[in-house]
Amino acid sequence: MSTLYVGCDIAKDSFVAAFQWNGQQQLLPSMPNSPVGFGSLLQSIRHIQLLHNLETVHLIIEPTAGYELALVNFCLAQGFQISLPNPLHVREWARGMRRRAKTDRQDAIVLARFGAETNPPLWQPLPSEVAELEQMLRRKEDLEQMLRQERNRQGTLRERPGLPEAVKSSLERVIGALEQELAELEQQIKQHVGQHSELQEQARLLLSVPGLGVKNVLWVLVLLHRWKVLGGCGGESKGLVAYVGLDPKPHESGSSVHKRALISRMGNRVLRRRLFLSALGGIRGQNVLRAFYMRLVGRGKPKKAALIAAARKIVVWAWAVFRDHTCFDPAKVSPKLAL
Repeated sequence: MSTLYVGCDIAKDSFVAAFQWNGQQQLLPSMPNSPVGFGSLLQSIRHIQLLHNLETVHLIIEPTAGYELALVNFCLAQGFQISLPNPLHVREWARGMRRRAKTDRQDAIVLARFGAETNPPLWQPLPSEVAELEQMLRRKEDLEQMLRQERNRQGTLRERPGLPEAVKSSLERVIGALEQELAELEQQIKQHVGQHSELQEQARLLLSVPGLGVKNVLWVLVLLHRWKVLGGCGGESKGLVAYVGLDPKPHESGSSVHKRALISRMGNRVLRRRLFLSALGGIRGQNVLRAFYMRLVGRGKPKKAALIAAARKIVVWAWAVFRDHTCFDPAKVSPKLAL
């Protein structure tokens, strides 16, 4: 099947597209990031398809602060295949192909060629109820961050002599407003989950995993839905760990180079932090996660590395629970971890 690969480098107001097919290439002029520009792109795509008898269209576009979503949804409605590769993967691939220049035009060409030569995995939208939940969780994270910043400012300024009453009152008002907004959003999240029985049941099952609690279970639930969309329920847990960025990255060469292995740090930084905190809380209980952690520490593993390994276990166990629609069963864990 002949495929037309379309690489798009997108910004807030415009985008540049490049075509790649059967070893041929074409660069389009900049178009507005609006329905007008989308229509122009579609017209060019249909022309190339008809001229060269290309059956499939595969759009490759990097996630860019949400600016890409309107174009992605438009192309999805046309029946096009969509890939949203990690920008770091694309940059590393481009360097390997000796592409050093970085302009909007060059980036579009690189994305089209990247698609043609690597055939990246296809993207699919999340179920609407999960997508809405993700947006609310992101907003909650924003509010929590703003609240922490204002409280830190309040703590710093409290001991400063001569602080004007206007500054003090302003801080108190902003903190109060943020606290109220956060409480209302948390209630809306709770209502949203309660209105969707499947989400409610999935969250209930995930809470059986050691380390997962009410503060982080919904974040993990969204993650697992994303992984399901990417790889289906047959996706491997090892791939999920890499997707989160908790996979180890060894650095060894010959007999003399043996640097300390680090994690890849790919994916969502906020989620990795939450998983690390989940592991930190989970090992304080009498459960298989603590047994796993203590076994690693007993073998000489640094405590931080053991905590990261525990975070990986939480991800693996959570995926098994989500995939099999069952509660976590400690009896199925390796006998070495039994309490």
